[in-house]
Amino acid sequence: MNSLPEGNAIVYCEGMFNTSNGKTAHGLVRFTHRYKVLCVVDFRHAGRDAGDVLDAKVNNIPIYGSVDHAIEATGTGDNTATHFVVGLAPDGGRLSARAREDVRKALANGLNVDCGLHDFLSEDLEMMRLAAEKGGKIRDIRKPPAVDRLHFFTGKIQEVEALKIAVLGTDSAVGKRTTAWLIVKGFQQKNVQAELIGTGQTAWMQGARHCIIMDSLINDFVSGEIEHVVWSAWNDQNPDVIVLEGQGSLMNPAYPGGFEILAAGRPDIVLLQHAPARKEYDGFPGYRIQPLAQQIEAIQLISGKPVVALTVNHEALPGDQIPLVCNAMEQAVGLPAFDVLRDGPDPLVDLLAAYLENRKRACRIK
Repeated sequence: MNSLPEGNAIVYCEGMFNTSNGKTAHGLVRFTHRYKVLCVVDFRHAGRDAGDVLDAKVNNIPIYGSVDHAIEATGTGDNTATHFVVGLAPDGGRLSARAREDVRKALANGLNVDCGLHDFLSEDLEMMRLAAEKGGKIRDIRKPPAVDRLHFFTGKIQEVEALKIAVLGTDSAVGKRTTAWLIVKGFQQKNVQAELIGTGQTAWMQGARHCIIMDSLINDFVSGEIEHVVWSAWNDQNPDVIVLEGQGSLMNPAYPGGFEILAAGRPDIVLLQHAPARKEYDGFPGYRIQPLAQQIEAIQLISGKPVVALTVNHEALPGDQIPLVCNAMEQAVGLPAFDVLRDGPDPLVDLLAAYLENRKRACRIK
């Protein structure tokens, strides 16, 4: 992160802000080391503050109704836009025809474009021509890395002495990354050195120091890359705590994720993020989310490690119902439940501190 922030960003989230398909934009609005976020584009919330729409907390990031308006509003002085960041995260990771036209506008105005979808703009001849003519650069964050840069699993993960915490989820787009960042910050505020292991394009866009993009990897190298990034974080920073961002969920029909993180990242403990108001997997009606107890059992069977707490995504829950829902979850599965986005990470970090002390004690005995 030595050269961060890289520039001033317009975050494009047309039609999807404050939905599960806008999670990349949400992460950037909440915070990013990589850019200074100037504004968001989404006609549905034009004229409002992005933080207020997302979390009911004003953060002075305005939402504009079009790319033209955003460029016009960010065209002078220190706040001149330099980057156009695609903040969409639709199912399948494809770019719509309308979004492509808006990207062309950004390139025509000389902006750099960062895109984390599976449609590679750097392979589009018209996009590349516009970038060359106007002096912008295109980065496809999900583009697969060269094979000679990838790592195969070696077992060196066993050298890592930090407490490794995996934040998995019962669904995709359920808030795993946001919770992971908040835990890292919570530890850091208590003067405990903690590092996030980013596993997706949004964490990279937020400037995670140690990050892989699992969606871009050849399957043979996923485990090795997870191991290598965890080991590198340990070797480079010597943190007390390493928090691994989960992907998808173990039983999601479209985004089965988490197995490699458990198998290769070898966490010491697991947190499980859950949206109690969801009854079916996001975007897949008819596919019911398995009960919490079953999901916990699956994680513990695969990893041999305990799920020690639940973290809550409070979407679609009235504020006065959140404590009641958390209590009901605790009673159902016998684990404490925390809403770290609403209440902050401190109570959860206090609980995790005991596991950190146990880990340190075990390493001293070795």
